[in-house]
Amino acid sequence: MIFHETTLKDAWLIELEPRGDQRGFFARTMCKEEFAQHGLLNDFVQQNTSFSAQKGTLRGLHYQMQPHGEAKLVRCLRGAIVDIIVDVRADSPTFLQHQQFELTDSNRSQLYVPPGYAHGFQTLSNDVEVSYLVSAAYCPQAERGLRYDDERLQIDWPVPVTVLSEKDAHWPLIDEATKPLY
Repeated sequence: MIFHETTLKDAWLIELEPRGDQRGFFARTMCKEEFAQHGLLNDFVQQNTSFSAQKGTLRGLHYQMQPHGEAKLVRCLRGAIVDIIVDVRADSPTFLQHQQFELTDSNRSQLYVPPGYAHGFQTLSNDVEVSYLVSAAYCPQAERGLRYDDERLQIDWPVPVTVLSEKDAHWPLIDEATKPLY
C-alpha cells in the first residue's frame, strides 16, 4: 500500500499496490503493521457495506461522539463516489475544513478517516457499492451528523442530490448544533 497524506490532519488516502499475473491481481487492503507505522488505528471491529441504486444519492455527513469515535477505512467496490470528510475536532488545526476524494472501482483507492471526522459520500454513477471497516461499534446515543448543505462548510457536491434520507436532511446546522461537535 502507498500512503498519501491529505490536507487534513490525520486523514490518509491509501493507494493499493496490485501484484498481477495471468490470473488477475492480488492487493493488500489493510495491514496492521503498516497502519501502525503511519500512526493509524488498526483495530477494526466491524465491516459495513452500502448499496445505492441511483446516481446522486448522498449519505452523510456522519460521525460518533467520544468515547465512541470511530476510524473508517472506506473503499468503493462498484461504481464511483465522491467521499467527503470534515474535521470536527475543535482542537485541530484543520477544524471544520473538508476535503473530497474520488473513490472508484477502477482506481481502487481507499480513504482512512480518523476519529473526529464527519464522513459522507455521493454516488457518481448508478448501482454503487461501498465497503468500510470501522474501529468502533455503532452507538445510537453517540451518533451525530452535519448537514450536507450547511453554508458554513461550503461543500461543492459534484452532482445534484437525487436521494437523501430524512435523518441526513435534518441534521442541525453547525451554529445550531450542541457544542462541542466532537
